[in-house]
Amino acid sequence: MGGNDTRAFWLLVALGGVITAIGLAAAHVMEDRGHIVTGMNNQVVWGLPHVFAIFMIVAASGVLNVGSIGSVFGRPEYKARAPLSGLLCLAMLAGGLMVLVLDLGRPDRLLVAATHYNLSSVFAWNVLLYSGLAAVVAVYLWTMFERRLVGFVRPAGLVVLAWRFVLTSGTGLIFGFLVARQAYQSALLAPLFIVLSFAWGMAVFLIVQSAMARWAGRPLDAALLRRMARLLGVFVVASLYLVAAQHLTNLYFARQADFEAFVLRDGGVLTLLFWGGYVAAGSLLPLLLVFHPRLAGERAVLAASALVVAGAFAWLYVFIVGAQVFPLDIFPGYTASSSFGDGALAHYAPSWPELLLGLGGVGAAFVLTTVGVHVLDFMPREDQPAAAH
Repeated sequence: MGGNDTRAFWLLVALGGVITAIGLAAAHVMEDRGHIVTGMNNQVVWGLPHVFAIFMIVAASGVLNVGSIGSVFGRPEYKARAPLSGLLCLAMLAGGLMVLVLDLGRPDRLLVAATHYNLSSVFAWNVLLYSGLAAVVAVYLWTMFERRLVGFVRPAGLVVLAWRFVLTSGTGLIFGFLVARQAYQSALLAPLFIVLSFAWGMAVFLIVQSAMARWAGRPLDAALLRRMARLLGVFVVASLYLVAAQHLTNLYFARQADFEAFVLRDGGVLTLLFWGGYVAAGSLLPLLLVFHPRLAGERAVLAASALVVAGAFAWLYVFIVGAQVFPLDIFPGYTASSSFGDGALAHYAPSWPELLLGLGGVGAAFVLTTVGVHVLDFMPREDQPAAAH
């Protein structure tokens, strides 16, 4: 590695380290002064940090789809990218869990959650699923880097494939089993989160792959990039379909009609984020960029991927915050009101500590990815005959 590459590496690590340190400082402020410095309250207990955390955890599962296509389904052009997908999974999972833990208010209580399991709680399931994913992905990477274990790559890939399906389903069921928020409570959330993970993970992988290729000075195969972009488009279409199915299912039930009207029509910023942020900018425009014959190219793919990521944040904000802002219908058929705010829309405005904490998790994932690519050979090496085939 030349001197310029070394300087670029340390500059990137320093940049990611500063962002991570700022996020940790924001968490310290929240811990020292209490969550009163955030926009969260007794009604909205999951705010902007959870948007960052859920995105990174779900995308960490989805980014492994690239490795699964290569290792499990035998596509050599994707198999060359399996190590990078595994590294991205571990980095994003670590960054997401960092945000999640530091947003709890009492991160020191994590030891209790790690040593005492209530197996009737879906939250306890996810503690096991997250740590288990890190373990199976580490073994998966070991089989790819150790030549003596090359025969175990496919079995390890199958275990990872099954584990991430269960993990992403568990993440969706955190909301699906949450009876305290009537806006959730849907079995569709498990498959919805799986398909969303495919789209978000592929978008993240395409962005990181292009950035790392430019850093290493390795050109990307244009034909393969187009195929990966079209695969991203297929995932975006599937995600859009299941999101529509979820809302149409809610509209079918009379008890959910008011909530759907709130989100889809009367929610102000939430409605704008859903239709403008997720549907238009985060889904329809990326589909135009990846499927239009005159817009093919690396820049169009990067733009589409960035828009999918932005749309993911918009959808998660509406999904997480909107369901908490809307009042819970405690007594169906009756109007409930009290000084505590029952029956009234809650107010939530994200604060700077919340935003900085979320960015700190992204910074941590960035540092882990940069160091991993620098220390080990995670960058894909193009196999031109295989790629052409």
